Amino acid sequence: MDATVADDPVLDTRPQRARAVAGLVLIALTCGLGAWVFFRGPSPFAVDVWWNGLFAGAASRPLLEFAYVMNQLGGYYTAIYIVPLGGALVLFLIGRRWSALYFLVASAASAGLVQVLKQTFGRARPEDILVLSDYGSFPSGHTANAATVAVVAAVVFPHLWVRIVGVAWVVLMAFSRTYLHAHWLSDTIGGTMAGAGAALLLAALFSHLRSRDDDRRTLRRRRQDAVTADPS
Repeated sequence: MDATVADDPVLDTRPQRARAVAGLVLIALTCGLGAWVFFRGPSPFAVDVWWNGLFAGAASRPLLEFAYVMNQLGGYYTAIYIVPLGGALVLFLIGRRWSALYFLVASAASAGLVQVLKQTFGRARPEDILVLSDYGSFPSGHTANAATVAVVAAVVFPHLWVRIVGVAWVVLMAFSRTYLHAHWLSDTIGGTMAGAGAALLLAALFSHLRSRDDDRRTLRRRRQDAVTADPS
């Protein structure tokens, strides 16, 4: 009986507990890094200065245009409205109603967490920033948004290629933010942890609700199989 319960994806709560713990740890690490940034004063970390200096005065036009595109895709109305609402609509239309709600809540929670941390720590952005941005450099909101989307996609569609694409998306977003000197490297690390942490924590909280989507699809598939087997 124990083996049966442990193998049941609905009854076995261990993966969800692991996600919740991982989410809380990532959020705690983000807060810890932000506190370190705040209490050490205005000077950036040595690795931040080194990374920022790699791109100073040596901008490649194609990379710069790419970074500007990522700047639009990862923030502003695109990240606040188009991606969450569009993604949720797609999930709803393919029968993943609770996953759609999970995506909306995770996106809102990630954005809210980022704004709270920005206001709390108030880190100054690099002086050579190439785009207009809001207050607070830590953590990177663009990177947090990218990490939230990547984790939600990996949770809802647990395929290797989805995870690979998600990791690539986060890395490219983090690179673009530092290439535009909109953030220090440590800001993008904090953003990644904040966005992923929020998405993982909410994945655990929404796990039982999302299982209803799977039950609904399984029932529909069985009915279709029954009709196919007995067309009369």
